[in-house]
Amino acid sequence: MAQAAPARGFPRTEYEARAERARGLMTAHELDGLLVTSEQHVRYFTGFDSQFWASPTRPWFVIVAREGSLIAVIPEIGGPVMAKTWVDDIRTWPAPVPEDDGVTLLADALSSLPRRFGRIGAEMGPEMVLRMPAADFLRIGEVIAPLAFADGTPVLRAMRSVKSPAEIDKIRHVCRFTSEAFLALPAKLHIGMTEWQACRDMRIEVLRRGADSSPYMMGVAGPGGYDNIIMGPTQKIIEAGDILIIDTGTTFDGYYCDFDRNFAFGAPDDAAKRAHEVVWNATKAGIDAARPGATTTDLWRAMAAVLEEAGSLGNNVGRMGHGLGMQLTEWPSNRPGDDTKLLPGMVLTIEPGMEFAPGRMMVHEENIAITPDGCELLTLRAAPDMPVVE
Repeated sequence: MAQAAPARGFPRTEYEARAERARGLMTAHELDGLLVTSEQHVRYFTGFDSQFWASPTRPWFVIVAREGSLIAVIPEIGGPVMAKTWVDDIRTWPAPVPEDDGVTLLADALSSLPRRFGRIGAEMGPEMVLRMPAADFLRIGEVIAPLAFADGTPVLRAMRSVKSPAEIDKIRHVCRFTSEAFLALPAKLHIGMTEWQACRDMRIEVLRRGADSSPYMMGVAGPGGYDNIIMGPTQKIIEAGDILIIDTGTTFDGYYCDFDRNFAFGAPDDAAKRAHEVVWNATKAGIDAARPGATTTDLWRAMAAVLEEAGSLGNNVGRMGHGLGMQLTEWPSNRPGDDTKLLPGMVLTIEPGMEFAPGRMMVHEENIAITPDGCELLTLRAAPDMPVVE
């Protein structure tokens, strides 16, 4: 029986709780407000959801005040949609106006905020995107002085890295039906098809099962393994003896899953079978190590120990998993020295990979949520043995 989909969107109380939490974090980091400009952060705080983000012409601004209500400073074209959210203070201009594309309106709004610290946090750090012309950002900084911009990344990271139960419900849902799509996929695969055809069939499967979109659908095949996990699919014809990896970032109501599965076309050789067994066991080690109080470095060490014992030649990915949520990859990274402490509500990918022979890689990935006493596997666990396509 198909799993019932969670309700779309969030109740007003979810957004109110986010704003209240942001206010506490802003006080701790000595900020009078947050200026957010990117799609995921505007949606996170307001619920504003539009395909119009595909257009780069117009900037969009939302101010989360440490004291007071949210302020949306947006193009007129988005006014009716923003009015359907919980935001009451909506200020618009007839964008695009390149000579003053919201600059004066935004500067006035920022200057009107109650001041205690004289600093406004913006998306200025690693994995953040300031979605506006850099020249306009600098110009606004000059206009609002002595109020100054500061890096709001610590606040935004703390907010987004710990998900609410309602957020995890959405991620769990997309993980489950995407897992089911992977289970159904071998029946559609065959020797002689292309990487592109295999990924197209997977995309059709997830859309049939309830996906909103599947913006990331990577597929690459090679003899006995593959040499990368970021390119493809291409028109390469999959031959007997090839191993195909498909890695997908599929979405439901603004939240991603991110995991892969490996498929053998014809019986895999002993080296490929052994490599898949190793990364499967390394994934188990990562899952077993995931619990509150552990760190991302601990996860990496648990997986690395399994890979090293099996003779791994290395891992050019640079990490073995990462945060997951409204973006395909989020902070933190499972890597040595990251040292992020795991907290209940964090959602992570567990993604060990190894080069097991020159030019031959094997990678495996599952998605988990940290719980008060361990972790919950959100994906349906892959079988230890690769599916074989004849």
